[in-house]
Amino acid sequence: MSAQDNPAATQLFSLLESRYAMRVLRALSDGHPQTFRLLQDSVGGVTPNTLNTRLKALRAAQLVEHSGEGYRLTHQGHDLARRLGDVQGFATKWAQQQARSTVLSMHTPAQPSL
Repeated sequence: MSAQDNPAATQLFSLLESRYAMRVLRALSDGHPQTFRLLQDSVGGVTPNTLNTRLKALRAAQLVEHSGEGYRLTHQGHDLARRLGDVQGFATKWAQQQARSTVLSMHTPAQPSL
């Protein structure tokens, strides 16, 4: 399936590729609301302007909401964070497989060319 076949996935991936977007989702995934300042500390290294821009985009996408207690994930945001956790598990296994393949190829003698 190409990106053209699924514009919704393309739109979601574009949002998630935005700098710090996934860090914001991860920081809020524990379910506890966070103030702007606490969220900035949780995300780490983000300027107030960039965090504000990212929060606006995530709120517009209905993944993050703001209440009197602070920012938190919506139901959709929690669903996405859970699914991203599944991807992280896959990525860990995949990276280990890649590392094993690299080590094996380094120890396998090259075949002579004819």
